[in-house]
Amino acid sequence: MIENTGVIIATFLVYLAVMLGVGLYAYKRTANSADYFLGGRSLGPWPAALSAGASDMSGWLLLGLPGYAFASGMESFWLAAGLLIGTWLNWLLVAKRLRAYSITANDSLTLPEFFANRFEDKSKLVQVISAFFILLFFLFYTSSGLVAGGKLFETVFGLDYTTAVIIGTVCVVSYTLFGGFLAVSWTDLIQGLLMAAALVLVPVIAIQADGGFGVMLDTLEAKNPELLTIWNDTKGEPLSAIAIISLAAWGLGYFGQPHILARFKAVRSAADIAVSRRIAVSWTGLSLVGATLVGLAGSIYVDNHMAGGLADGEKIFMLLVNAMFNPVMAGILLAAILAAIMSTADSQLLVSSSALAEDFYKQVFRKDASQKEIVMVGRLAVIGLSIVALALAMNPDSTVLGLVSYAWAGFGAAFGPTLILALYWKRMNRNGALAGVLVGGISVVIWKQLSGGIYDVYEIVPGMIFATLAIVIASLATAAPTQSVEDNFDKYQRSLND
Repeated sequence: MIENTGVIIATFLVYLAVMLGVGLYAYKRTANSADYFLGGRSLGPWPAALSAGASDMSGWLLLGLPGYAFASGMESFWLAAGLLIGTWLNWLLVAKRLRAYSITANDSLTLPEFFANRFEDKSKLVQVISAFFILLFFLFYTSSGLVAGGKLFETVFGLDYTTAVIIGTVCVVSYTLFGGFLAVSWTDLIQGLLMAAALVLVPVIAIQADGGFGVMLDTLEAKNPELLTIWNDTKGEPLSAIAIISLAAWGLGYFGQPHILARFKAVRSAADIAVSRRIAVSWTGLSLVGATLVGLAGSIYVDNHMAGGLADGEKIFMLLVNAMFNPVMAGILLAAILAAIMSTADSQLLVSSSALAEDFYKQVFRKDASQKEIVMVGRLAVIGLSIVALALAMNPDSTVLGLVSYAWAGFGAAFGPTLILALYWKRMNRNGALAGVLVGGISVVIWKQLSGGIYDVYEIVPGMIFATLAIVIASLATAAPTQSVEDNFDKYQRSLND
């Protein structure tokens, strides 16, 4: 338990009050499902970029990645580099095209709806199956945020893990339930800035406290020189090609993350995309470097000040904050963890609720549902889905990074190849899209159960390869798209230059 919890609790309460205030303001501006699920496509460059980044990185940026760097040293470079390159490519290759085509394709609000409209799938099978995979993988992704919240409240306040997870869940659901996409995006802007500030300040202070950057490097080299190389593991054995590919392949997942892709569709104009990209890539690079340095600096701190070591490396950020800062500053910095957790969990709950309301409820049960009814179903879905995610998060031995990795791979494989080819390949048809989503999602689920040799490669790699092959084969083996689908694609291509 961290000392001076009274001051920290007060800081947390102030922070939560501000976030709830933003949610209430957004609630008053939410009139229909387009507002609730996509903010009326009104995001400027800064909220779009930082909302995408903050919803992407989540609690694992302040817990999972520092914990990995704490244990593995510069091996974490491959993971961070893959994520940075993936962020850049996603904004470069997907953002502008998805925004334009989602508008052209009957103003599609959700990713499953976009697939259905893109290929004029009257059966809505692509839409429903895509929504199913969103619900499946987001349950694991959201539960990772709740696990992070549990570790935060458990460490800071000495609460029982179960109680801590429940409190964290209530914090997230409270403002997502009312404000919808605008509340999520505007709070993400605040939370993204807070996360970046924390990841700059904490490692700088920690490194200076132990003698400076040069001393830190010398100490790490004396402790274990393998901590400073990107080519060997901590035992001195060369990293295998499978290990390097698996770490760098995290970057591939960006192309299929529904909560990030939603920000692209919500940008107010195509002219804002380039500015948003520069902001997003800069924020991501700064945050990844900071998170890695937290782990490295924390390794030195634990050796110097904790005789018994640290059992859970994912708590290193919290440990450094408690040791280096006064209670008020500690409360602000620990709120950055809550910010990271909330910024992603709220986005995931919102995308999941939109999948349930727009892609399941409206398409399967109530095709004539009113806008008010859909928004209400979406809000009820937020509550229901959070309860299921809470049940998954109740295991205190769960790791944040482990839960994220599975969901990240699932989304990347199920939607990444399907989306990229849908935006770039005119010959792709509805059968190809259906095959891509099914093969990508199922491949990840099956590959995760296998181990040894080639099966140790991160499941996103085979998932995306198999999905791409399935799309191409199924599209070429069946009839070409109808003339109206081709005309729609041509219209979309022209809109890119508008």
